[in-house]
Amino acid sequence: MFMAVFERVRTLWDRLLPLRSRHQGMPATQRARTAWGKPARAFLLMFVLVDLLGTGLLLTPAATAGDERLTLVEAMFTSTTSLAVCGLSVISIGHDLSVFGQLVVLALIQVGGIGIMTLASLLGAALIHRFSLRMQLNVQAENRAQAVGDVRSIVSRVVIVCLTIEAVVFLVITPRMWLSHGLGLGEALYSGLFHSVSAFNNAGLSLYDESLTRFSGDWIILFTVAMAVILGGIGFPVLLELRHHWRSPRAWGLHTKITIITSALLFGVTAFLVILMEWNNPRTLGELHWWAKISDGFFHGIMPRSGGFNVTDTGAMYDSTLLLTIMMMFVGNGSAGTAGGIKVATLAVLFLVVWSEARAHTRVHVFGRRLAPDVIRQSLSLIFLSMTVVAITTVFFLHTTPFTFMQTLFEVVSAVGVVGLSTGITPDLAPWAQMTLSFLMIAGRIGPVTFVTALAFRERKRRYDLPEARPMIG
Repeated sequence: MFMAVFERVRTLWDRLLPLRSRHQGMPATQRARTAWGKPARAFLLMFVLVDLLGTGLLLTPAATAGDERLTLVEAMFTSTTSLAVCGLSVISIGHDLSVFGQLVVLALIQVGGIGIMTLASLLGAALIHRFSLRMQLNVQAENRAQAVGDVRSIVSRVVIVCLTIEAVVFLVITPRMWLSHGLGLGEALYSGLFHSVSAFNNAGLSLYDESLTRFSGDWIILFTVAMAVILGGIGFPVLLELRHHWRSPRAWGLHTKITIITSALLFGVTAFLVILMEWNNPRTLGELHWWAKISDGFFHGIMPRSGGFNVTDTGAMYDSTLLLTIMMMFVGNGSAGTAGGIKVATLAVLFLVVWSEARAHTRVHVFGRRLAPDVIRQSLSLIFLSMTVVAITTVFFLHTTPFTFMQTLFEVVSAVGVVGLSTGITPDLAPWAQMTLSFLMIAGRIGPVTFVTALAFRERKRRYDLPEARPMIG
């Protein structure tokens, strides 16, 4: 199915890209709009169709554990959060759903994770075709990029990477669940499979209502799950390059260097601050052994980057920790991965722009390269758009729901960043509010990829310029 779908997409690209367009008489800007628009709409349509299929399956009697079926809102929310690999939930996956329903959720997670990695990789590679032949060769040499027409290779590599990492995680955590946590062999096998898929795809959905709190202090399970979240969220292009050049960081492309360094800094700083701020909180880490405090605090420092699991009660954390978590959920992880957010490369570009401005530099340089002005404009546009969506939705929820500012902001950012962490208010929201979060999850999952691609393909050069003027800034 994947091959047929993406072969169709490749054909669509071949017909629509400006360099191969059959409408050579069209203006370049019009050809560009056509090029990005229809594939983006095709992927959105595919997402909606699979989402509706998942909703239909979850509405069947076979999907629920008891006699009571899921409501339409519950089924659609569960299908959307699974396909968008978000993790927010309005039902109990382990108790309300039957094995069939849980397998539907697991399949949606897998399809969503592989789909978004493939989509982002294809759209990123498609941008190469916009340049001249020499520029294409330079970009491919710099990024080790695939050719746009090599759809089959991209899809197969994404699938192989996903299944390989999931298999390794499964082989590590399953024996631990069986031998150290009292799970039967069959239950441990099933739980290990479900959580390995959910972890690598950054879904954050668990078979247990308390997420992974039963494994608190077990550094083997927590570290393995955390590493799966990191690898899944860091992005397929980075994983592919690390596989070939993991011993020679100097050979990494610019995107890989920015992603690895920024992610490492954010992971380390967040984990350290969570441990420090929650060390004496009696409702989270305060009553634990010092080793469990470190392992659980480290785990929570990783999860806001789109992981979605928790080993402590997130709603019981101090407001300072919640605010730090919100900031990390907004950022997310790497591009072309299963994580959400504005992405670490976008944050790095913003920091580099500010750093260059503070040093009175007119150009932004990093690792021997100069950032193109359009990359800077796209980063600023994406950040502003994401902040606007979060702000408007938060204000709306504050006016229409009884929850506090911190609870509301946390839930909205978790949905937009497709993270899945929650203060516990999602099941208590009205159906219309839950559906609003569903739309935010779809926008947060597909929106940034197609939005940035749209900006790249819609670039227009003026035939004239206007007199320069300077408004007062600051």
